Amino acid sequence: MGNLQAEIEKFYAAGTLSGADAVQAREAFLELREALTRGEVRAAEKKNGRWQVNAWVKQGILLGFRLGELTEMSAGALSFVDKDTFPARAFTTQDKVRVVPGGSSVRHGAYIAPGVICMPPMYVNAGAYVDEGTLIDSHALVGSCAQVGKRVHLSAAAQIGGVLEPVNASPVIIEDDVLVGGNCGVYEGTVVKRRAVLGTGTILNRSTPVYDLVRDTVYTATDDEPLVVPEQAIVVPGAREVKHPAGAKWGLSLYAAVIVKYRDEKTDARIRLEEFLR
Repeated sequence: MGNLQAEIEKFYAAGTLSGADAVQAREAFLELREALTRGEVRAAEKKNGRWQVNAWVKQGILLGFRLGELTEMSAGALSFVDKDTFPARAFTTQDKVRVVPGGSSVRHGAYIAPGVICMPPMYVNAGAYVDEGTLIDSHALVGSCAQVGKRVHLSAAAQIGGVLEPVNASPVIIEDDVLVGGNCGVYEGTVVKRRAVLGTGTILNRSTPVYDLVRDTVYTATDDEPLVVPEQAIVVPGAREVKHPAGAKWGLSLYAAVIVKYRDEKTDARIRLEEFLR
């Protein structure tokens, strides 16, 4: 992919493109888009135990938006107008992805692995990577460049935030066997480590402190590192007291996320997905 990366970086830096350069840039973008769709290229990868951003991939997606032209995309009675560089994907039985009827949409440039189940309506944006056996439930969103592992359950109305700019910013990472409860929101490059459980309504971003009652510590994001939820942590919505005199006078509290325990056999029994649903 070295030549493709060099091409993408060159055209991204060039600004406005026209003539032969625009044609070549579109060809490079389409090659990248299809590689993303096949899962051969990712916006972020785990190397030596750490997640690293492939900034050139995000540059390529932004290049696709720059090169795209508005076009009508109709499907039956539904009508859409979007950039022609990012049409919706059409699945076949060969993809081994189960897309239940009801208005779901996946953009080209998003990888959906075999065994993924898409419950309607859900949406997966360009650059996202969704690995094998994951369930994306109704009204769930997987944002641009988000990386979702194997056997993840994204419950109804869960929001996995996307990121394109700045190009070196980390996307949201949801590792293997994570349960994201209903109405959860995970944003701004947060990393949820394997087998963690986010209780209903949990919100995680760079401004959210996570209080670990078990280990007596607090996890926060820094200027250089995202918020990281430990492996097997059970996280629920909580609150922390406002120390400011006015806040104390009014009895105010601020949102916080709280780790109340770590995953055990009892937890596994409660959250296990019924295999017959697959």
